[in-house]
Amino acid sequence: MNSAEQREIAEKSREQLAKSEMFDDPIVTKIEDAQPFYPAEEEHQEFYKKNPLRYQIQEAGGRSEFQKKYWK
Repeated sequence: MNSAEQREIAEKSREQLAKSEMFDDPIVTKIEDAQPFYPAEEEHQEFYKKNPLRYQIQEAGGRSEFQKKYWK
């Protein structure tokens, strides 16, 4: 995060998620200050186009279903 406001929003979000009892285990996500951002190398840009089979394998891992179920 880049500001006190973002920290407050993140902490409230984490607290709401913990209170929701959506997960059996405690929420342990760290909230840290933002670090410098560096774009990925060219070989990693548009991964899904350059590596369609690997992308499909990753998508088949269940992450999309998890996100649809838990994140709105």
